[in-house]
Amino acid sequence: MRLLKLAITTLLLSGFTAAFGQHNLQPEMQNFRKPGFEGVNVFEAPKADTVNFDGLKVRLGGDFAMQFQGLSHSNSGTDTLINLGSNFNLPTANLNVDVQMADGIRLHLRTYLSSRHHPEAWVKGGHLNIEKLDFIKEGFLSGVMDKVTIRVGLDEINYGDAHFRRSDNAGAIYNPFVGNYIIDGFTTEAFGEFYFRSNGFLAMAAVSNGKLNQSVDNGTEDVENTPSFYGKLGYDKQIDPDLRLRLTGSAYYNNGDQSIFLYNGDRASSRYYNVMDNINGDGTDWSGRLTFTVPELTSFQINPFVKYKGLEFFGIYEMIAAKTFGDEDLTYTQLGAEALYRFGEHDQLYIGGRYNTVTGDDTAEGRDITRFNVGGGWFITDNIMAKVEYMQQTYDGDGWAGRFDEGEFNGVVVEAVVSF
Repeated sequence: MRLLKLAITTLLLSGFTAAFGQHNLQPEMQNFRKPGFEGVNVFEAPKADTVNFDGLKVRLGGDFAMQFQGLSHSNSGTDTLINLGSNFNLPTANLNVDVQMADGIRLHLRTYLSSRHHPEAWVKGGHLNIEKLDFIKEGFLSGVMDKVTIRVGLDEINYGDAHFRRSDNAGAIYNPFVGNYIIDGFTTEAFGEFYFRSNGFLAMAAVSNGKLNQSVDNGTEDVENTPSFYGKLGYDKQIDPDLRLRLTGSAYYNNGDQSIFLYNGDRASSRYYNVMDNINGDGTDWSGRLTFTVPELTSFQINPFVKYKGLEFFGIYEMIAAKTFGDEDLTYTQLGAEALYRFGEHDQLYIGGRYNTVTGDDTAEGRDITRFNVGGGWFITDNIMAKVEYMQQTYDGDGWAGRFDEGEFNGVVVEAVVSF
């Protein structure tokens, strides 16, 4: 009976979102990751110059996501958890503005119209993507810019590859599952990124101001504002029509004393609502994730991606070393693996699983978190999708106490997404 209800819910959501997802004729943007099915498995914005510039163009788009959550949670009983029911979550929405400003220059701006953490509208961030320097002089350094991209703004930084597949508030159409990873490497900072791409090879060097909350006020203790340095090296090649290989390694470094939000920068918050919250009101909008803010951080993320016909594999190996504000060492290792099979006449259907584990040494006893997802999805059109998953997450190790002691949550979540 419960599965029948979930199936009916999926159909209702699909029909409901169809009203928002009718195909619109949109102007073509240069070097642009398209929303919807065409943008799946696209990482950095494509370098190929396939769109002719014929004047300033504005593209208005949006994202809408809605979930039906059927999760339950438990712990050792030493801390009483809330009575978690099954129901719809608050729908989320994004407004996306993309502007072709000049030949080789594109502006992107994203506004969260509604999110779990901020139900009011607010700007997530924006950036310029620069592929040509013709605004200086026509053909200026064209031989260099054939391989170079400049990306500047205050927006999502390019650390790791997992952020290209995550749900960005309502922008969930690239994520084959409902939730993001347990440790979610995502933040918005003022940055400058410089890319070199040639024959499948990728190199990126970048600097940011390392701040999520922008301010010139250093506070009463005169906090030292230090820049963050990060970069990426990789190889991404379509070997033949059936096989694509991508392997990248990313690094992020800041040794200052300001608050670094790389692992606590998602202002939209997490997708699994109210899990492990207790009746005393202990809980956050980032339930189900492991978040932390530190003054010193060195992190590395390695991401393999392999696609052979309908089979896909995406992985994460991440090493994190940090100092807390109490000058204590904090280390985490995160592993993640996704295996998918896409099928149907146009690969519009998929099934798959994800395994994600985090091992931490932030306490003398240690803390581990393990999550397993299995599910599937359907691109009803290029811009409308529905997905369903069963997930289970457990908290292991003697370092957990209170509401997380022997903690676990599991169940089924259905999500419908529109992106255009």
